[in-house]
Amino acid sequence: MWLLKAAIFFTLFAFALNNQQTVSVNFFFGTLWQAPLVLVVLTAFACGLALGVLVMIPRWWKKRQATRPTPAAQTADEPTTNVPHGI
Repeated sequence: MWLLKAAIFFTLFAFALNNQQTVSVNFFFGTLWQAPLVLVVLTAFACGLALGVLVMIPRWWKKRQATRPTPAAQTADEPTTNVPHGI
């Protein structure tokens, strides 16, 4: 397993070393960002990851609420008797 992790690390490290050229990213209204290509790729990946997590939060929240028993459901399952205990 460590060998696989090391191979992935060195592959990504070689990618970063081979892509140190400065690139320009043109935004709206003439805004320009110049950075190394590997940093631009990493930023795009991180933004996509964050957007994916933000989009999934409502679904995770609904699923969590659906699987959690409500206090009313817990008391409804228990039998209720109105007979006094003293009789």
